[in-house]
Amino acid sequence: MAKKRFGLRVVWLLAIKLMLSLFLISVVWVLLYRWVAPPATLHMLQRRAEAAAAGKEEPEIKYKFVRLEDMSEQLPLAVVASEDQRFLQHSGFDIDAIVDAFKRNRKGGNIRGGSTISQQVAKNVFLWHGRSYFRKAVEAYFTLLIEVLWGKERIIEVYLNIAEMGDGVFGVEAASQRYFGKPASELGRQQSALLAAVLPNPIKYSAARPSGYVRTRRGRIARAMRRLGGTTYIKEILPEKDEEK
Repeated sequence: MAKKRFGLRVVWLLAIKLMLSLFLISVVWVLLYRWVAPPATLHMLQRRAEAAAAGKEEPEIKYKFVRLEDMSEQLPLAVVASEDQRFLQHSGFDIDAIVDAFKRNRKGGNIRGGSTISQQVAKNVFLWHGRSYFRKAVEAYFTLLIEVLWGKERIIEVYLNIAEMGDGVFGVEAASQRYFGKPASELGRQQSALLAAVLPNPIKYSAARPSGYVRTRRGRIARAMRRLGGTTYIKEILPEKDEEK
């Protein structure tokens, strides 16, 4: 009996050490990316791996990280208006959106998530794409970490740099150069809204050849940007620079 108790104690100690090690590694990883631009994300690597596994040509990854101050102020406004209008109010999870998504999915409509911008950053930077409950739990953990250790300004900056906006096109700088031939700092409301319009499915929807659906969605996003009050709505996460346009 004593040996059994000793064995269980050893197992528990090893489990605790493992959990502490994983916790420390995750905190260091998140803190590193608070100051350093991610050289790549797990989502980018997964896209390459999936193509290789399917025997397809690996997608060319276009990605250039730029600071928030080097982007048009219309870009963070567009993605907040499109993806997460309560971004500045919640702490990583929008309970109302989650409940709404659950109700819609129960009615048998198109499956849609209630993911916030913070959750999308956690998923795309630190995790693989999947639908398991375990992955969702880890996503929630990383969401809490970046909310605490990064803050909203860094979260929106990273999101705008790592969101896929076309097949293999990641971030607003690569997308702006690809589709408009100019830097992200020069985009206006309509162009920013167009990039936000393809976010739900950047493989299916194209900013280069927008379908009727994408153009309609762009219009809705642009109207939402005006309805929210323009960039004043997100002024607390905008870097201090020239006066608001």
